[in-house]
Amino acid sequence: MPDVTDSVPMKEPRRQPETRELRLKRLRIRSWRRGTREMDMLLGPFADKALGALDEGMLAAYEELLEENDWDLYAWMAGKADPGPAHRPLVSHIRDWHGIA
Repeated sequence: MPDVTDSVPMKEPRRQPETRELRLKRLRIRSWRRGTREMDMLLGPFADKALGALDEGMLAAYEELLEENDWDLYAWMAGKADPGPAHRPLVSHIRDWHGIA
């Protein structure tokens, strides 16, 4: 017997544009569930307290930062490696927020 799903085109559900509130919530969750406790402790509190103050450009940069490997992020936050020009302003901002010299 043929599979009915092969002959019936599936429609993608319509997605509503993500509100700023939902975006912030999603980014907070991703910040607290990184994969390493060190990054959870660096990004989680920052996300809880400071994400709401970031403009759209900085939020986009933060989203890109979350795509990076935890060990690279940790090296950048600890000042052991240079994050490069794309991430340097935001990494500096997060380090300053935490009082990391």
